[in-house]
Amino acid sequence: MNQSRISVRYARALFQSALERNELDRIGRDMTLVKDTCKIPEVREILDNPVIMPSKKIRALRSLFGTELHELTLSLIDLVVRNGREQYLPAIARMFNQETKRHRGITESVLTTAVPVDPGIRKQVEEMIEKMFNTRVELKTNIDESIIGGFILKVEDSYIDASVRNKLRKIKHELISGSL
Repeated sequence: MNQSRISVRYARALFQSALERNELDRIGRDMTLVKDTCKIPEVREILDNPVIMPSKKIRALRSLFGTELHELTLSLIDLVVRNGREQYLPAIARMFNQETKRHRGITESVLTTAVPVDPGIRKQVEEMIEKMFNTRVELKTNIDESIIGGFILKVEDSYIDASVRNKLRKIKHELISGSL
């Protein structure tokens, strides 16, 4: 079974349980904490080490998180570790948060520019996406100087590359192929 299927199944099960218990916000915060904690090299080492018994991994994670996490989140972590799937915890957390956003009608979008985006322009882009896709938007911005100018916008499966780099690449291709 591939990684995404495993992550999706655990995330959906947790999502359904959290939704039934009206704990989406709390579990969402927990899953963000779990995802961030799994980035710590020492935690990663414990999770990835096949020599450490699952019971010791569970004890270590429970002592690490203490009372920070909801019991539902702790139960999921216990189940995942007992099933030998602890390396998927960050992906499960990410999938849970995506599922929650989808449930709430929020679309994640990414705007990449060569320079920081003016707040007024950012607001206009958010409003444009909301109208075009009939959804609420969570817009993330990235700065990538290699695109030279313009922008790259990713909304769901749509991808608009209006960067200078892309236009130069197209011109180069046309010149090489002799189309001009």
